[in-house]
Amino acid sequence: MSVKSMIKKSILESDMYNQSISLSTLMTIMVDMLLALIIGLIIYEIYKRYFNGVIYSRSFALTLIGMTVLTCMVTLAISTNIVISLGMVGALSIVRYRSAVKEPLDIMYLFWSITMGITIGASMYLLAAAGMLFMLLIVAVMHRRQAKARSFVMIFHGNDGAETKVLELLKDIPHGVKSKISRGEDNEVSVTLDLSEKELDIADKVRGVDGVKDVTLISYNGEYHG
Repeated sequence: MSVKSMIKKSILESDMYNQSISLSTLMTIMVDMLLALIIGLIIYEIYKRYFNGVIYSRSFALTLIGMTVLTCMVTLAISTNIVISLGMVGALSIVRYRSAVKEPLDIMYLFWSITMGITIGASMYLLAAAGMLFMLLIVAVMHRRQAKARSFVMIFHGNDGAETKVLELLKDIPHGVKSKISRGEDNEVSVTLDLSEKELDIADKVRGVDGVKDVTLISYNGEYHG
C-alpha cells in the first residue's frame, strides 16, 4: 500500500468525530495514564533525593510529573490516527517556551519524563521499565561519584612565603590555582579543590600556616576547567 493510499484511508476512515469508545480502549487509556502518573511521581522523588544544585525548584520538580502524564496523553492521541497526529504536530510546533533551565542536569530529568510518557503512551511497557532501571542506575552512580569528592573554592590572604607553604600543603589534593591578586605584600589567592567529607579540615590546616591571615572555603556546584 502506498503512502498516498494510507493517508487517504486514514482520512476516510477516521474516527476523530466518533465519541464512542470501547471498553478495551478505555482500559488502555486508564492504565497508561495511571502508569504515567506513577512514573512521574517516581522521577519527582528521584530528582528531589539526588538534587545537588544551587537552588532546589519545587515547581520544576512538579513539572516533571505533569510532563510525564501530558506526554503520555499526547502519545495516546496521535497513535490512533494520522490526521490527529499531523494536526497536533502542527499545533505544538508553534509553541515557544522562554523558561531558562538553570541546572544542566535538569534537562536530563525533563527529557526523562518526556520519553517515559511517550513509551508508556505507546504501551511499550518493557521498554519503559528497562529505561527506568537504566536511568535510575545512571543517576545513582553519578550521585555516588560526586559524593566522593566535591568541588570547593578556597580563598586565602597571605604573603608570598605563605602562598608557597599553602600550595605545598595541598600537593596531595587535586587542586588548581585559579587567580592571584597582589596588594602590596599581601596576596589573595583562589584555589579550586576536590575534597571528600574527611578532608574538609584543610581550611584549619591552611589557617595555621605562618603568614596566612584568613581562609574562606566555599562549596562550588558549577563547572570549571582546570
